[in-house]
Amino acid sequence: MKITRIDPVVVNAEMRNWVFVRVETDQPGLIGWGEATLEWKTRAVVGAIEDVACLLIGEDPANTEHLYRVMKKHSFWRMGAIGNSTISGIEIALFDILGKSLGVPVWQLLGGKVRDRVRLYAHLGLGDMRAVYGSGDPTEAIERATDVIERGYRALKVLCLPYSHFTATPREVDRVANLAGRLRETVGDDIDLMFDFHGRPASLSLARAYVEAVSVARPMFVEEPLPPGDCTSLALLSHTSPVPIAAGERLVERNEFDELIRTRAVSFIQPDICHCGGLGEAKKLAAMAEVASVGVAPHNPLGPIASAAALHFAVSTPNHVIQEEMTGAVPWFDEVVTEPLQRDGGYWTVPTKPGLGVDVNEDACARHPFAQEVVLPREAILADGTIVDW
Repeated sequence: MKITRIDPVVVNAEMRNWVFVRVETDQPGLIGWGEATLEWKTRAVVGAIEDVACLLIGEDPANTEHLYRVMKKHSFWRMGAIGNSTISGIEIALFDILGKSLGVPVWQLLGGKVRDRVRLYAHLGLGDMRAVYGSGDPTEAIERATDVIERGYRALKVLCLPYSHFTATPREVDRVANLAGRLRETVGDDIDLMFDFHGRPASLSLARAYVEAVSVARPMFVEEPLPPGDCTSLALLSHTSPVPIAAGERLVERNEFDELIRTRAVSFIQPDICHCGGLGEAKKLAAMAEVASVGVAPHNPLGPIASAAALHFAVSTPNHVIQEEMTGAVPWFDEVVTEPLQRDGGYWTVPTKPGLGVDVNEDACARHPFAQEVVLPREAILADGTIVDW
């Protein structure tokens, strides 16, 4: 079995262009699919896929670890988020091919089943980007939270912090505390809440103030309370926080996660399988975390192939806690794949079909060609004109 062709397939999903990866083999009809979506970097990822493809043509796709190393080592320059997303998309497709060739689901290749269903959480607005990233109005947030619960989810995440810098007024902090408290009253004590800070606080002091503000809601975790890379401040925050801390969605290298885990800066790591190197690398990160009694709650606001990969990872990973998903990002989310994932209330069911269990409807993809994504980060500007983290 040999790889004969690797192509990107771009599908515009409004805020994001999904970047699917199609890997053909010399076995008739045996094609693998992966996903390498990276927001506002579509052209760069597509070009990187084309650059990396030449390293793999003629290779055996079953040698997933070997080919991961080829892509990682023979590219010479360290890959960064664009390169690692490229590697991830191709590597996921290789696992899809291997599973299909052996007639088994990918989760069996990753260690077998450790659970019978996978717990999920949704966002306010169920993937509607304006709702996800604009949840500061208490009335709207409560309405959207109620809708999520009525759809069967038992956990949801909220991004309700204003764009921030190093300080905030007491009124701004109190507004967040009020919203968090009202959300808890609305959903009750059987629903898990998570608060995404999106790295907006630029200082440890402001991050601590907002963590204390949302602690009234007793959340499962607070996500990215500080910008990525400041592990020292994150550890200081985590060691005194009344709320568990999660981070890692914007980290792509093993050594970056090693620092988070080694310093106990988080209770949960959040690797994105489409950015961190793929399924094999995500399993290594999970094993590193398990040694330190750290859970895994992967990042995944991407397309349906990314969701399928996340599902197989979750089925096979003992310290997996909960999975982000965003099937409501566009109304036709499930139309571009032949076998959408099955949800039972707040859980995904375990897939049984070979490979990832999904194939791509290329005709449906063609109805949504590349377009410039909605550029929401342009809104992250303070009143005085200062550019801050989105």
